Amino acid sequence: MNGPGSRMMTCIFSVVLVTYVLQEVGAGDLRQVTEPKIPATCVSLKGTGGTETSVLQKALSSCGKGKVVHLASGTFVSGPLTIPSGVGLWIDSGAVLKASSDPKLFDKGKNLCGTVNTVYHGCYPFIHMVNAIGSGIYGEGTIDGQGGIKLTGKTQSWWDLAHEAKLKKEHQNNPFLIEIENSKDVVLYQITIKNGPNFHVVVSQTNGFTAWGVTIATPSTAGNTDGIDPAGSQNVTIAHCTISTGDDNVAIKASNGPSRHISVLNSHFGSGHGMSIGSDINDGVSDVTVNALTLHGTTNGLRIKSDRSRGGLVTSVSYSDVCMQNVVNPIVLDTAYSPTATGNLIPEYKDITFNNIRVLTAGKFTFDGYSDAKPIQVTLNNVHIKKGSKWVTKYAKISGKYFEDENGNKC
Repeated sequence: MNGPGSRMMTCIFSVVLVTYVLQEVGAGDLRQVTEPKIPATCVSLKGTGGTETSVLQKALSSCGKGKVVHLASGTFVSGPLTIPSGVGLWIDSGAVLKASSDPKLFDKGKNLCGTVNTVYHGCYPFIHMVNAIGSGIYGEGTIDGQGGIKLTGKTQSWWDLAHEAKLKKEHQNNPFLIEIENSKDVVLYQITIKNGPNFHVVVSQTNGFTAWGVTIATPSTAGNTDGIDPAGSQNVTIAHCTISTGDDNVAIKASNGPSRHISVLNSHFGSGHGMSIGSDINDGVSDVTVNALTLHGTTNGLRIKSDRSRGGLVTSVSYSDVCMQNVVNPIVLDTAYSPTATGNLIPEYKDITFNNIRVLTAGKFTFDGYSDAKPIQVTLNNVHIKKGSKWVTKYAKISGKYFEDENGNKC
């Protein structure tokens, strides 16, 4: 049985341990969320394997509110699509909707899409919902972003561009796969999403978003391909989802408004960078509940990351009934994500609670606060880790203890 400060590690400048009782934290989604249902169909289509952007967009634009366009079978290739308010897209089992590999179709008019540049956001998303109420994507079919396929007229894929941008410290101009903006009560249900050119699902400034039974399946080598990113949104539920990708499995951000009342429930994460909050959190993140989550083979497990150029307050976060295996960094609370960052947007993490946590393989646990004045405030309840793990703390107020007695071999 060990307290968080029982082992002094190198580069620990200040550790303060206190015992105190916090009120219940992490309220999560305030809505009563239940399993979605697929609405009635307005039209059914069969894919030919060719590019059918105009056919698909016409069907979506003419579909009545409260109904869905049904992709019944076959393969559809398309450029950017907009799903109108109140309308859904049902991709049935066996049907595949592929994003075109032609960057010109996604370009916003400045010939940036499909390039590495100092300028970003040169592409329209593949599927866009903006100012939508009650829209959604349903079904047991597949959306394939074709991120690893060579682009039309080029020798590189979208993922190649992402790797090049990282090496050059510039920006990839690759489209988001699904982008939801300024919307309300949007649903993703049962759909399989894979091979995103960039982030898979971005949900910004939206009140009410549900991802239920969604599978995201993209290789770990794909690079900058976050799974689901709630950004400046509230009342979000991610439930019964399976997410493997090349970057954060889930990343809660708050650079265009606060993110709050978010629930991640009964889900499984494979390859990726874990259950993340940050790094752009200057508008604050609060009331987050993560419950019944398993992580296997992720680089990070439960992570909050930011720095003084884009930090803010993260508070009322509860992680409960979480099991991790083969996770390099099971818990990471980092206020210096970019060590050379400058600015006055100081990260502050408080009321962070870990309940019933099991870590089956040894890893590194990091609690890296900003200063004595702004320490990380954490509570540990029934946390069991594998013997041989490394525990590093700096500027941290931690109540509770962890136990190096985990002997399980399967989550």
